[in-house]
Amino acid sequence: MGVIKKLYITVKVILRVSLVILNNIYCIPTYFIWMLVFQPLRWFKPRLYWTIEGKFFHWLLAMVSMWSWSAGYALAEAGDDIRACIESRTLVLVNHQSTGDVPMLMAAFNPRRGVLPNIMWIMDRIFKYTNFGVFHATNCNSLFLTCLNFQGIAQLRQHIRSSYIPRKRKWMMLFPEGGFLRKRREASQRYAAKNNLPQCQYVSLPRLGALGAIFEELHPEEEEICTDKHGNTAIFPPDSECVLLTDDDTLSWVLDITIGYPQGNPIDLPTIIMGQRDPCTTTLFYRLYPINSVPSGKEALTRWLYDRWEEKEHMLDVFYRNGQFPSRHTGYTSSPIPPTQVAQSPLRFLLLHLFFMTSSFFHYKLIEVGYEYFYPVPL
Repeated sequence: MGVIKKLYITVKVILRVSLVILNNIYCIPTYFIWMLVFQPLRWFKPRLYWTIEGKFFHWLLAMVSMWSWSAGYALAEAGDDIRACIESRTLVLVNHQSTGDVPMLMAAFNPRRGVLPNIMWIMDRIFKYTNFGVFHATNCNSLFLTCLNFQGIAQLRQHIRSSYIPRKRKWMMLFPEGGFLRKRREASQRYAAKNNLPQCQYVSLPRLGALGAIFEELHPEEEEICTDKHGNTAIFPPDSECVLLTDDDTLSWVLDITIGYPQGNPIDLPTIIMGQRDPCTTTLFYRLYPINSVPSGKEALTRWLYDRWEEKEHMLDVFYRNGQFPSRHTGYTSSPIPPTQVAQSPLRFLLLHLFFMTSSFFHYKLIEVGYEYFYPVPL
């Protein structure tokens, strides 16, 4: 790498980091102020409040989407046509490779109306300390878990009941591997060797805990959920509270997403912010399953999940060798579409920037006037 290119990358990184910090300064505080203004609606018109909050939330995530787009990190979609599940309750399963997975998924769904405002994210606790983790945590659109032990599963069940169902969220985003590939690969391979399971290089074996709990809470066959005070689902448990599910509350689809990074080199969050890596295209491969085609029993669901991840391993092997996922004739998809570039709108980004900057200036002047009123400068 020449001196001039190194200097260019250094200047680019400094500028991008500065702009991202500035972007957070004029977006996040004004978002919280607007939510404070609309707070009375949360008590008197909760549906209207969460609709407005979802719109503002989408605008914030559009700012995150702009970071990867402006760095030249494009996205392509392939596999099944997912338009059928956009407005339905859908469990989304994704392979997990790096901290860049979440912002890249945000960028992929940013152009689709109604998706980002209605997603519940189940993420590693590390994301709680990022910028988008802050407003994810405050609006309860996400659940941050250190590990899916007994307590974590109970938290997940409670979050589904207190947030996902009453707020009419549509999609639930889950990373069944339970951690990043680079951290989980060796342990996963040891477990596979011990239990006579496939050895995987490009994915780690998924865990059933969260998926099983979600199915017990939201599967259409569960007409009534009975949960004890510890969050355990059981038949007529002591001290239980039973919730009757309507058809709108249960899952309709399972969407499996395989993320394929160029040459198997994942993009992480610092790279998205700094933009020091050369422009490239990340591909998302969709496979859509009606909920009634997915088994709900523990053993059958475990086998189904392992089969999907074994297929992911094969698909990623083909992708890393050929630069594209297997063709439509392999049987991995039911209604395949050709690879399509995800198109972002520069005009929309510009208008959102203007809105947040104008709002920040307005709120700053409002606070300034209020401060001068209550604490006047003595003459």
